[in-house]
Amino acid sequence: MLILLPPSEGKAAAPRRGAPLDLDRLCLPELTDARATVVDDLVKLAGDPPLALTTLGLTPGLAAEAARNADLRTAPAVPAAALYTGVLYDALGLATLTGPALARARRQLLIFSGLWGVLRPADRVPPYRCSIGVRLPTAGALTAHWRAALPPVLDALAGDTLVLDLRSSAYTPMWAPRNAVTVRVLHDGKVVSHFNKATKGRLVRALLTAGARPKTPAALAGAIRDAGYTVTARTPHELDVVVDTL
Repeated sequence: MLILLPPSEGKAAAPRRGAPLDLDRLCLPELTDARATVVDDLVKLAGDPPLALTTLGLTPGLAAEAARNADLRTAPAVPAAALYTGVLYDALGLATLTGPALARARRQLLIFSGLWGVLRPADRVPPYRCSIGVRLPTAGALTAHWRAALPPVLDALAGDTLVLDLRSSAYTPMWAPRNAVTVRVLHDGKVVSHFNKATKGRLVRALLTAGARPKTPAALAGAIRDAGYTVTARTPHELDVVVDTL
């Protein structure tokens, strides 16, 4: 099974020392050229701070976030597992996984990104600011940029493998897996937002820790139940996880 995750806006600060980005060492080297195009756009854009803020959809108070992009090729890089610090990733706790669970995370997780396309947890990249909704001078609209680059690569990677798709709606157009299952988180019959992310993070951790290897949507629903969650199926490929408390 593959598990697809969104990125997070929250990111750790770069360490003071360390090796910089090496695009050739990221997963799925077929994407190197597509990644380089976005990196070059962002580095150049950072040289014009007002334009960078407008292009990235940021307020002046986030100027420091946009300025990070100037150093994409030179700043110390960190593993994606340590870079993302949002609600989902705090609940998932990639940095605290060990042994077989960590090995499964490195093998099963794909983190989608407007800048990198997709990353594995061990891929080393610098802090950055770039959402999927951005349009850049050379790459153009990033959704379209990655929708062209990703499918040949990810279709070959995934084949008919079951895919647990936990991406947010902005990132789903980048690639449509053939055998995907999506999950909603409900409380009192309503979809929750903030706790949706936390629940999904805890769910992924539970599946990785348990070593679940479902090959069908029904088996995935069973694995989620085994992890202590209440699950209902709207359709075979659309599951609802019901939480009693927030």
